[in-house]
Amino acid sequence: MAEDLIIKQGNKKEVYEALLPQIQGLLKGEDDVVANMANVAAALKQTFGFFWVGFYVVKGDTLVLAPFQGPVACTRIRKGKGVCGKAWEDTRTIIVPDVDRFPGHIACNSASRSEIVVPVLSGNKVIAVLDIDSDTLDSFDSTDAFYLEQIVTLINGWD
Repeated sequence: MAEDLIIKQGNKKEVYEALLPQIQGLLKGEDDVVANMANVAAALKQTFGFFWVGFYVVKGDTLVLAPFQGPVACTRIRKGKGVCGKAWEDTRTIIVPDVDRFPGHIACNSASRSEIVVPVLSGNKVIAVLDIDSDTLDSFDSTDAFYLEQIVTLINGWD
């Protein structure tokens, strides 16, 4: 898997620490949130080879698909439904080592095996989520959560 190759070349923490300034450079001076979400999704997909990387934005009582990299995806997710909807409802990052064991998991693609969802906050309000799926089990941990939570704060143009 592409993810395994990246991690073998350097530990995950080192990869994220090298990626952070690159993402800062991509986003510097750009205030279009769609462009910024697109570049963040592409940078994460290219760096780690994740199966699916993308954003859902809050529109009313629904998460709506936004820029992503990977196969086609679910277009709308209700609050509290699936991993994305639960991360939105709970206002917290959720790591799922095995999506088949997550109650209410929404299977947008059967090849997805593990997932991390990071809420994007404006104040205390969730305005979007970053969703990343892997085609291998147990791909995400607290290191991913720590750095992905930093990455989403770098995105300009949410307001």
